[in-house]
Amino acid sequence: MTASAEYHAGMSQSRRRRPVADGETIPPGDTPPPAGGPQAAPAVPRRRAPTMRDIAAAADVSQSTVSRVLSGVETRVPIAAETRERVIEASRRLAYRPNPLARGLRGASTNLIGAVVRDFSDPFFAEAIEALVKESMAHGYNVVLGHVSPRLDEAVPLTAVLETRHTDAIVLLGDVRVHPRLLEDLRVSRVPVVALWQGTSPLEFPTADTDDRAGIQAGLEHLASLGHRRIAFVNAELPGDFSVREAAYVEFMRARFGGVPDGYVERCPNTMAGGDAAVRRLLALPDPPSAVATSTDLIAVGVLHAAHSLGATVPDRLSVVGFDDIEISSHTVPALTTSRMPTAKIVSYAINLAVSLARNPEAGHEPSIEIFAPELVVRESTARPARRRR
Repeated sequence: MTASAEYHAGMSQSRRRRPVADGETIPPGDTPPPAGGPQAAPAVPRRRAPTMRDIAAAADVSQSTVSRVLSGVETRVPIAAETRERVIEASRRLAYRPNPLARGLRGASTNLIGAVVRDFSDPFFAEAIEALVKESMAHGYNVVLGHVSPRLDEAVPLTAVLETRHTDAIVLLGDVRVHPRLLEDLRVSRVPVVALWQGTSPLEFPTADTDDRAGIQAGLEHLASLGHRRIAFVNAELPGDFSVREAAYVEFMRARFGGVPDGYVERCPNTMAGGDAAVRRLLALPDPPSAVATSTDLIAVGVLHAAHSLGATVPDRLSVVGFDDIEISSHTVPALTTSRMPTAKIVSYAINLAVSLARNPEAGHEPSIEIFAPELVVRESTARPARRRR
């Protein structure tokens, strides 16, 4: 029997078959099994996922007892240690896995943390998500990701989830204050919220951020110590407190050198192409800068690319400093000097707080701000300025 006929026979077991006479032509699709030959294997029934009812039967207890043991909820009447052990052993033996969505519908803990991300395309947030997932798993939680769309009518991806309490806590990644509807949904929900990188302005939620001013000025101080005076700044066009980074640059230049030279501040999209275009404009100035500081590493990578293509060798003719220390920063040519964002520490703080609030809802969601200090990482993209040609 051919493979196709064998498959057909397996799929048509209910069809009545008759003996075939010598010389008779067998119509396609009507091939009988050979006499004495192997029969088509019966379909293997799909294994049903074990339920609490199965565990109750295996442990010889009620289903409500199983529910109380597996949920870990304290009960007014204590459950005997022997009974608890029997239930846990039965759940392991049956390979029971709770359905987090079903638990959420019942109002029980789902062991899920929702992460609302401002921009999936930004490498900084890719690394932050990785750190968040690792930290969440260390606490026994999985992560549900939601993306904040630029369109206001699509900026509430987790609203339905929040309404049914499918997550135990929400972590905001990136400034989402331009989405008031999303913030309002979070504000009135019962789910605790922790916000990361929302700026230093107080929100209704506990917030963690980096000292942007200190990070920018550390990079500028490094450039000044090398002898640079003509330092330009390229700022990302992003929502929220990214103006703080530009303000820190202006403050430093006024205090150290008396002001900012004309045309030395550029704003561009937070992309490599944006940084490329911005530094081309800077290097075309009558008195171009000898160094460029940027508000993000993504822009700095674009600056390095443009400088190379224009023959402005880094760091011999142009020094470059970034901000964030994303993974690519140590792999550029030359490797990028940058202010390192303590992403792992910030995420660890956020998850610890989110889990604590989820397990102790009575603790409240009082607004607070925790500021983390960045660290300057000196690599190969900065050096003393070249002597100016007369």
